[in-house]
Amino acid sequence: MPVQACPCSGEESPRHEQTHAAPARPARPGRRRRAHRGPGLRAASTDRLSTAGAAPERTYRLVVRTSAGGDGLRIRLSNTFGTRPVTFGRAYAGLRATGAALVPGTNRPLTFAGSPSVTVPPGRSVSSDPLPGTVRPRSDLAVSLYVRDAGGAATGHRTALQTSYVAPSGDHAADDTATAYTQPVTSWFYLDAVTVNARRGTSAVAALGDSITDGALSTRDTNRRWPDFLARRLDGDVGTRVKGVANEGISGNKVLKDGSGQSALKRLDRDVLTQAGVRTVVLLEGVNDIKAVPAPTAAELIAGYRRIVDRSHAAGVCVVGATVMPYEGWREWTPAGEAVRQEVNAFVRDGGAFDAVVDFDRAVMDPAAPSRLLPAYDSGDHLHPNDLGMRVMADTVDLKSLRCQRR
Repeated sequence: MPVQACPCSGEESPRHEQTHAAPARPARPGRRRRAHRGPGLRAASTDRLSTAGAAPERTYRLVVRTSAGGDGLRIRLSNTFGTRPVTFGRAYAGLRATGAALVPGTNRPLTFAGSPSVTVPPGRSVSSDPLPGTVRPRSDLAVSLYVRDAGGAATGHRTALQTSYVAPSGDHAADDTATAYTQPVTSWFYLDAVTVNARRGTSAVAALGDSITDGALSTRDTNRRWPDFLARRLDGDVGTRVKGVANEGISGNKVLKDGSGQSALKRLDRDVLTQAGVRTVVLLEGVNDIKAVPAPTAAELIAGYRRIVDRSHAAGVCVVGATVMPYEGWREWTPAGEAVRQEVNAFVRDGGAFDAVVDFDRAVMDPAAPSRLLPAYDSGDHLHPNDLGMRVMADTVDLKSLRCQRR
Protein backbone atom coordinates (compact mmCIF):
# COMPACT_ATOMS: atom_id res chain seq x y z
CA MET A 1 0.00 0.00 0.00
CA PRO A 2 1.70 3.33 -1.04
CA VAL A 3 1.94 6.46 1.15
CA GLN A 4 1.33 9.60 -0.87
CA ALA A 5 2.45 13.17 -0.31
CA CYS A 6 0.90 16.59 -0.90
CA PRO A 7 2.83 19.58 -2.22
CA CYS A 8 2.88 22.60 0.06
CA SER A 9 4.86 25.80 0.23
CA GLY A 10 4.70 28.55 2.81
CA GLU A 11 1.06 29.36 3.54
CA GLU A 12 -0.30 27.79 0.39
CA SER A 13 -3.02 25.21 0.81
CA PRO A 14 -1.46 21.77 1.22
CA ARG A 15 -1.86 19.09 -1.39
CA HIS A 16 -1.64 15.46 -0.38
CA GLU A 17 0.65 12.91 -1.94
CA GLN A 18 -0.05 9.24 -1.70
CA THR A 19 2.53 7.10 0.05
CA HIS A 20 0.49 3.93 0.18
CA ALA A 21 -2.76 2.72 -1.37
CA ALA A 22 -4.56 -0.55 -2.00
CA PRO A 23 -7.44 -1.15 -4.42
CA ALA A 24 -10.89 -1.70 -2.93
CA ARG A 25 -14.07 -2.88 -4.58
CA PRO A 26 -16.71 -0.17 -4.58
CA ALA A 27 -20.18 -0.74 -3.25
CA ARG A 28 -21.36 2.22 -5.31
CA PRO A 29 -19.82 1.86 -8.75
CA GLY A 30 -19.71 5.01 -10.78
CA ARG A 31 -19.92 7.36 -7.81
CA ARG A 32 -16.85 9.56 -7.90
CA ARG A 33 -15.23 10.72 -4.73
CA ARG A 34 -12.31 13.10 -4.96
CA ALA A 35 -9.60 12.42 -2.40
CA HIS A 36 -7.77 15.21 -0.61
CA ARG A 37 -5.28 16.40 -3.15
CA GLY A 38 -1.56 15.78 -3.30
CA PRO A 39 0.93 12.92 -3.79
CA GLY A 40 0.70 9.92 -1.48
CA LEU A 41 2.81 7.64 0.65
CA ARG A 42 0.99 4.39 0.15
CA ALA A 43 -2.14 3.02 -1.54
CA ALA A 44 -3.53 -0.43 -2.36
CA SER A 45 -6.66 -1.60 -4.14
CA THR A 46 -9.31 -3.04 -1.88
CA ASP A 47 -11.73 -5.87 -2.40
CA ARG A 48 -14.23 -7.95 -0.45
CA LEU A 49 -12.46 -10.16 2.08
CA SER A 50 -13.95 -13.13 3.92
CA THR A 51 -16.65 -12.50 6.50
CA ALA A 52 -14.26 -13.83 9.14
CA GLY A 53 -12.31 -10.58 8.80
CA ALA A 54 -15.24 -8.36 9.86
CA ALA A 55 -15.12 -9.15 13.56
CA PRO A 56 -15.64 -6.77 16.50
CA GLU A 57 -13.37 -6.14 19.46
CA ARG A 58 -10.05 -6.75 17.76
CA THR A 59 -7.10 -4.57 16.79
CA TYR A 60 -5.23 -4.70 13.50
CA ARG A 61 -1.62 -3.55 13.27
CA LEU A 62 -1.06 -3.02 9.56
CA VAL A 63 2.50 -2.60 8.31
CA VAL A 64 3.04 -0.53 5.15
CA ARG A 65 6.16 0.82 3.49
CA THR A 66 6.00 4.50 2.60
CA SER A 67 7.07 5.52 -0.89
CA ALA A 68 7.17 9.30 -0.35
CA GLY A 69 7.85 11.50 2.65
CA GLY A 70 6.20 14.59 4.08
CA ASP A 71 4.11 15.89 6.94
CA GLY A 72 0.44 15.96 7.89
CA LEU A 73 -0.08 12.21 7.59
CA ARG A 74 -3.63 11.02 6.98
CA ILE A 75 -5.09 7.55 6.57
CA ARG A 76 -8.15 6.52 4.58
CA LEU A 77 -10.34 3.72 5.91
CA SER A 78 -12.64 1.88 3.54
CA ASN A 79 -15.88 -0.02 4.05
CA THR A 80 -16.48 -0.04 0.30
CA PHE A 81 -17.48 -3.69 0.10
CA GLY A 82 -18.95 -4.02 3.56
CA THR A 83 -22.54 -4.98 4.28
CA ARG A 84 -22.70 -3.43 7.75
CA PRO A 85 -21.30 -0.27 9.36
CA VAL A 86 -17.81 -0.54 10.84
CA THR A 87 -16.93 1.42 13.98
CA PHE A 88 -13.27 2.17 14.57
CA GLY A 89 -12.82 2.94 18.27
CA ARG A 90 -9.29 4.27 17.93
CA ALA A 91 -6.59 4.54 15.30
CA TYR A 92 -2.87 5.11 15.81
CA ALA A 93 0.13 5.48 13.51
CA GLY A 94 3.76 4.87 14.43
CA LEU A 95 7.04 3.52 13.17
CA ARG A 96 7.50 -0.24 13.18
CA ALA A 97 10.64 -1.57 14.85
CA THR A 98 10.45 -5.34 14.29
CA GLY A 99 7.47 -7.64 13.98
CA ALA A 100 4.49 -5.97 15.63
CA ALA A 101 6.67 -3.93 17.99
CA LEU A 102 6.94 -0.16 17.48
CA VAL A 103 9.74 2.33 17.93
CA PRO A 104 8.99 3.72 21.41
CA GLY A 105 7.49 7.20 21.40
CA THR A 106 6.41 7.18 17.76
CA ASN A 107 2.87 5.78 18.11
CA ARG A 108 0.37 8.64 18.03
CA PRO A 109 -3.44 8.85 17.93
CA LEU A 110 -5.34 9.84 14.81
CA THR A 111 -8.66 11.66 14.83
CA PHE A 112 -11.62 11.90 12.48
CA ALA A 113 -13.26 15.34 12.43
CA GLY A 114 -11.74 15.80 15.88
CA SER A 115 -13.07 12.54 17.31
CA PRO A 116 -10.93 9.49 18.20
CA SER A 117 -13.63 7.16 16.82
CA VAL A 118 -15.58 6.97 13.57
CA THR A 119 -18.32 4.81 12.07
CA VAL A 120 -18.08 4.11 8.35
CA PRO A 121 -21.33 3.07 6.62
CA PRO A 122 -21.35 0.31 3.98
CA GLY A 123 -20.07 1.52 0.63
CA ARG A 124 -18.22 4.49 2.09
CA SER A 125 -14.75 5.50 3.20
CA VAL A 126 -13.36 8.17 5.54
CA SER A 127 -10.09 10.08 5.86
CA SER A 128 -8.48 11.04 9.15
CA ASP A 129 -7.43 14.51 10.21
CA PRO A 130 -3.77 15.35 9.43
CA LEU A 131 -1.26 14.22 12.04
CA PRO A 132 1.44 16.78 12.93
CA GLY A 133 5.02 15.77 12.26
CA THR A 134 6.95 14.32 9.35
CA VAL A 135 7.24 10.87 7.81
CA ARG A 136 10.39 9.84 6.00
CA PRO A 137 10.24 8.03 2.66
CA ARG A 138 10.75 4.27 2.71
CA SER A 139 9.75 3.94 6.36
CA ASP A 140 7.90 0.98 7.83
CA LEU A 141 4.71 2.56 9.12
CA ALA A 142 2.40 0.67 11.49
CA VAL A 143 -1.25 1.73 11.43
CA SER A 144 -3.18 0.26 14.36
CA LEU A 145 -6.97 0.07 14.08
CA TYR A 146 -9.19 -0.93 16.99
CA VAL A 147 -12.42 -2.25 15.45
CA ARG A 148 -15.07 -1.78 18.10
CA ASP A 149 -18.00 -3.07 16.05
CA ALA A 150 -18.13 -4.90 12.71
CA GLY A 151 -19.84 -7.78 10.97
CA GLY A 152 -20.51 -9.18 7.53
CA ALA A 153 -17.93 -8.79 4.79
CA ALA A 154 -14.71 -6.90 5.42
CA THR A 155 -13.01 -4.61 2.92
CA GLY A 156 -9.28 -4.90 2.37
CA HIS A 157 -6.41 -5.99 0.17
CA ARG A 158 -5.99 -9.75 0.18
CA THR A 159 -2.48 -10.25 -1.22
CA ALA A 160 -0.42 -7.73 0.73
CA LEU A 161 2.86 -9.72 0.61
CA GLN A 162 3.53 -8.04 3.94
CA THR A 163 3.05 -9.54 7.38
CA SER A 164 0.74 -7.53 9.60
CA TYR A 165 -0.70 -8.50 12.97
CA VAL A 166 -3.97 -8.92 14.85
CA ALA A 167 -4.66 -8.57 18.57
CA PRO A 168 -7.71 -10.88 18.73
CA SER A 169 -9.32 -9.28 21.77
CA GLY A 170 -9.72 -5.68 22.85
CA ASP A 171 -8.19 -2.29 22.16
CA HIS A 172 -4.40 -2.41 21.78
CA ALA A 173 -3.98 0.39 19.25
CA ALA A 174 -1.87 2.48 21.64
CA ASP A 175 0.48 -0.38 22.61
CA ASP A 176 4.13 0.00 21.69
CA THR A 177 4.83 -3.65 22.39
CA ALA A 178 3.91 -6.68 20.30
CA THR A 179 2.61 -8.73 23.23
CA ALA A 180 -1.10 -8.61 22.36
CA TYR A 181 -0.55 -9.10 18.61
CA THR A 182 -0.48 -12.88 18.51
CA GLN A 183 -1.97 -13.51 15.06
CA PRO A 184 0.03 -12.75 11.90
CA VAL A 185 -1.98 -11.93 8.74
CA THR A 186 -0.95 -11.28 5.16
CA SER A 187 -3.83 -8.98 4.17
CA TRP A 188 -4.47 -5.30 4.83
CA PHE A 189 -7.87 -4.81 6.47
CA TYR A 190 -9.83 -1.56 5.91
CA LEU A 191 -6.77 0.64 5.26
CA ASP A 192 -6.62 1.64 1.59
CA ALA A 193 -4.43 4.77 1.55
CA VAL A 194 -1.94 6.77 3.56
CA THR A 195 -1.18 10.31 2.44
CA VAL A 196 1.17 13.10 3.48
CA ASN A 197 1.80 16.70 2.50
CA ALA A 198 4.73 17.38 0.17
CA ARG A 199 6.13 20.40 -1.62
CA ARG A 200 3.84 22.01 -4.18
CA GLY A 201 4.46 20.52 -7.59
CA THR A 202 5.14 17.03 -6.25
CA SER A 203 2.94 14.32 -7.72
CA ALA A 204 2.32 10.57 -7.62
CA VAL A 205 1.98 7.76 -10.13
CA ALA A 206 -0.54 4.92 -9.95
CA ALA A 207 0.26 1.42 -11.18
CA LEU A 208 -3.01 -0.09 -12.41
CA GLY A 209 -2.62 -3.80 -12.91
CA ASP A 210 -3.13 -7.42 -11.99
CA SER A 211 -1.09 -9.98 -10.01
CA ILE A 212 2.17 -8.92 -11.68
CA THR A 213 1.72 -5.38 -10.33
CA ASP A 214 0.43 -6.81 -7.03
CA GLY A 215 3.82 -8.52 -6.73
CA ALA A 216 2.69 -12.16 -6.82
CA LEU A 217 5.62 -14.54 -6.17
CA SER A 218 8.01 -11.77 -5.23
CA THR A 219 9.60 -12.31 -1.83
CA ARG A 220 7.23 -11.53 1.03
CA ASP A 221 8.13 -8.79 3.53
CA THR A 222 10.88 -7.39 1.30
CA ASN A 223 8.95 -4.85 -0.85
CA ARG A 224 10.19 -6.22 -4.16
CA ARG A 225 7.14 -5.61 -6.32
CA TRP A 226 8.00 -3.64 -9.45
CA PRO A 227 6.16 -0.52 -8.12
CA ASP A 228 8.36 -0.75 -4.97
CA PHE A 229 11.51 -0.73 -7.08
CA LEU A 230 10.06 2.18 -9.06
CA ALA A 231 9.42 4.09 -5.84
CA ARG A 232 13.07 3.64 -4.85
CA ARG A 233 14.20 5.02 -8.19
CA LEU A 234 11.92 8.04 -7.86
CA ASP A 235 13.06 8.71 -4.30
CA GLY A 236 16.69 8.66 -5.37
CA ASP A 237 16.21 10.91 -8.40
CA VAL A 238 16.65 14.54 -7.35
CA GLY A 239 15.55 15.70 -10.80
CA THR A 240 11.97 14.45 -10.61
CA ARG A 241 9.00 15.79 -8.65
CA VAL A 242 7.13 12.49 -9.05
CA LYS A 243 7.60 10.77 -5.69
CA GLY A 244 4.56 8.79 -4.53
CA VAL A 245 3.64 5.41 -6.03
CA ALA A 246 0.16 3.93 -5.55
CA ASN A 247 0.13 0.19 -6.21
CA GLU A 248 -3.34 -0.50 -7.59
CA GLY A 249 -2.76 -4.12 -8.59
CA ILE A 250 -5.31 -6.86 -7.88
CA SER A 251 -4.38 -10.47 -8.55
CA GLY A 252 -6.48 -11.93 -11.37
CA ASN A 253 -7.79 -8.54 -12.45
CA LYS A 254 -9.07 -7.92 -15.98
CA VAL A 255 -9.67 -4.85 -18.11
CA LEU A 256 -13.13 -5.74 -19.35
CA LYS A 257 -14.87 -8.10 -16.92
CA ASP A 258 -15.21 -8.46 -13.17
CA GLY A 259 -13.61 -11.46 -11.49
CA SER A 260 -10.83 -10.98 -9.00
CA GLY A 261 -11.95 -7.51 -8.08
CA GLN A 262 -13.97 -5.24 -10.26
CA SER A 263 -12.65 -4.74 -13.77
CA ALA A 264 -10.09 -2.03 -14.43
CA LEU A 265 -12.79 -0.08 -16.25
CA LYS A 266 -15.07 -0.17 -13.21
CA ARG A 267 -12.47 0.63 -10.58
CA LEU A 268 -10.57 3.27 -12.52
CA ASP A 269 -12.25 6.23 -10.81
CA ARG A 270 -11.88 4.88 -7.29
CA ASP A 271 -8.40 3.40 -7.53
CA VAL A 272 -6.72 5.95 -9.80
CA LEU A 273 -8.58 9.10 -10.74
CA THR A 274 -9.60 9.99 -7.17
CA GLN A 275 -6.30 9.02 -5.53
CA ALA A 276 -4.48 11.89 -3.92
CA GLY A 277 -1.88 13.57 -6.10
CA VAL A 278 -1.96 11.03 -8.93
CA ARG A 279 -1.06 12.69 -12.24
CA THR A 280 0.01 9.62 -14.23
CA VAL A 281 -1.10 5.98 -14.39
CA VAL A 282 0.95 3.07 -15.73
CA LEU A 283 -1.53 0.60 -17.25
CA LEU A 284 -0.34 -3.03 -17.16
CA GLU A 285 -3.50 -5.08 -17.67
CA GLY A 286 -4.71 -7.53 -20.28
CA VAL A 287 -3.08 -10.92 -19.75
CA ASN A 288 -6.03 -12.20 -17.70
CA ASP A 289 -8.44 -11.05 -20.41
CA ILE A 290 -6.37 -12.78 -23.08
CA LYS A 291 -6.18 -16.14 -21.30
CA ALA A 292 -9.83 -16.14 -20.22
CA VAL A 293 -12.42 -18.51 -21.70
CA PRO A 294 -14.09 -17.07 -23.65
CA ALA A 295 -11.48 -14.45 -24.40
CA PRO A 296 -12.09 -11.05 -25.98
CA THR A 297 -10.73 -10.20 -29.38
CA ALA A 298 -7.75 -7.88 -29.67
CA ALA A 299 -10.10 -5.19 -30.96
CA GLU A 300 -12.31 -5.50 -27.86
CA LEU A 301 -9.35 -5.29 -25.49
CA ILE A 302 -7.93 -2.31 -27.38
CA ALA A 303 -11.32 -0.60 -27.12
CA GLY A 304 -11.12 -1.09 -23.35
CA TYR A 305 -7.68 0.52 -23.30
CA ARG A 306 -9.01 3.47 -25.25
CA ARG A 307 -11.84 3.98 -22.74
CA ILE A 308 -9.34 4.03 -19.88
CA VAL A 309 -7.17 6.55 -21.75
CA ASP A 310 -10.13 8.78 -22.62
CA ARG A 311 -11.48 8.85 -19.06
CA SER A 312 -8.03 9.46 -17.60
CA HIS A 313 -7.35 12.32 -20.01
CA ALA A 314 -10.73 13.85 -19.16
CA ALA A 315 -9.62 13.85 -15.51
CA GLY A 316 -6.26 15.44 -16.38
CA VAL A 317 -4.29 12.22 -15.83
CA CYS A 318 -1.67 10.92 -18.27
CA VAL A 319 -1.50 7.24 -19.21
CA VAL A 320 1.67 5.23 -19.81
CA GLY A 321 0.75 2.09 -21.71
CA ALA A 322 2.64 -1.11 -20.80
CA THR A 323 2.97 -4.02 -23.19
CA VAL A 324 1.53 -7.37 -22.08
CA MET A 325 4.32 -9.68 -20.99
CA PRO A 326 5.00 -13.19 -22.35
CA TYR A 327 3.55 -16.21 -20.57
CA GLU A 328 4.07 -19.35 -22.65
CA GLY A 329 4.46 -22.26 -20.25
CA TRP A 330 1.58 -21.05 -18.08
CA ARG A 331 -1.26 -23.60 -18.20
CA GLU A 332 -3.67 -21.25 -19.99
CA TRP A 333 -1.31 -20.20 -22.79
CA THR A 334 -2.53 -20.90 -26.32
CA PRO A 335 -1.25 -19.94 -29.79
CA ALA A 336 -4.50 -18.01 -30.36
CA GLY A 337 -3.95 -16.04 -27.16
CA GLU A 338 -0.38 -15.32 -28.21
CA ALA A 339 -1.64 -13.87 -31.49
CA VAL A 340 -3.98 -11.56 -29.54
CA ARG A 341 -1.12 -10.51 -27.23
CA GLN A 342 1.05 -9.60 -30.22
CA GLU A 343 -1.75 -7.57 -31.82
CA VAL A 344 -2.50 -5.76 -28.56
CA ASN A 345 1.18 -5.00 -27.99
CA ALA A 346 1.52 -3.60 -31.50
CA PHE A 347 -1.29 -1.18 -30.64
CA VAL A 348 0.33 -0.21 -27.33
CA ARG A 349 3.65 0.50 -29.04
CA ASP A 350 2.46 2.19 -32.21
CA GLY A 351 -1.24 3.07 -31.85
CA GLY A 352 -0.62 6.58 -30.55
CA ALA A 353 -3.28 6.35 -27.83
CA PHE A 354 -0.93 6.61 -24.84
CA ASP A 355 1.08 9.54 -23.57
CA ALA A 356 4.11 7.23 -23.32
CA VAL A 357 4.91 3.53 -23.54
CA VAL A 358 6.94 1.17 -21.34
CA ASP A 359 7.85 -2.04 -23.15
CA PHE A 360 7.83 -4.62 -20.38
CA ASP A 361 7.40 -7.36 -22.99
CA ARG A 362 10.76 -6.75 -24.64
CA ALA A 363 12.43 -6.10 -21.28
CA VAL A 364 11.65 -9.54 -19.80
CA MET A 365 11.15 -11.85 -22.80
CA ASP A 366 13.56 -14.58 -23.79
CA PRO A 367 15.12 -13.43 -27.11
CA ALA A 368 15.43 -17.08 -28.15
CA ALA A 369 11.74 -17.71 -27.39
CA PRO A 370 9.87 -14.37 -27.43
CA SER A 371 6.61 -15.84 -26.15
CA ARG A 372 8.36 -16.87 -22.92
CA LEU A 373 9.89 -15.03 -19.98
CA LEU A 374 13.68 -15.06 -19.86
CA PRO A 375 14.50 -17.88 -17.38
CA ALA A 376 16.57 -15.50 -15.24
CA TYR A 377 13.43 -13.39 -14.67
CA ASP A 378 10.91 -16.25 -14.32
CA SER A 379 9.51 -17.04 -10.86
CA GLY A 380 8.96 -20.59 -12.07
CA ASP A 381 5.33 -20.41 -13.15
CA HIS A 382 6.19 -18.75 -16.50
CA LEU A 383 3.77 -15.86 -15.89
CA HIS A 384 5.03 -13.90 -12.89
CA PRO A 385 8.52 -12.38 -12.72
CA ASN A 386 10.81 -13.13 -9.81
CA ASP A 387 12.48 -10.42 -7.73
CA LEU A 388 15.09 -9.76 -10.43
CA GLY A 389 12.41 -9.55 -13.10
CA MET A 390 10.48 -7.06 -10.97
CA ARG A 391 13.59 -4.89 -10.70
CA VAL A 392 14.16 -5.03 -14.45
CA MET A 393 10.58 -3.94 -15.04
CA ALA A 394 11.02 -0.90 -12.79
CA ASP A 395 14.35 -0.05 -14.41
CA THR A 396 12.63 -0.11 -17.83
CA VAL A 397 10.35 2.80 -16.92
CA ASP A 398 11.57 6.13 -18.29
CA LEU A 399 11.10 8.42 -15.29
CA LYS A 400 10.58 11.40 -17.60
CA SER A 401 7.50 9.65 -19.02
CA LEU A 402 5.81 9.89 -15.61
CA ARG A 403 5.63 13.69 -15.74
CA CYS A 404 2.21 14.87 -16.81
CA GLN A 405 1.21 18.34 -17.99
CA ARG A 406 -2.51 17.73 -18.52
CA ARG A 407 -3.49 19.83 -15.46
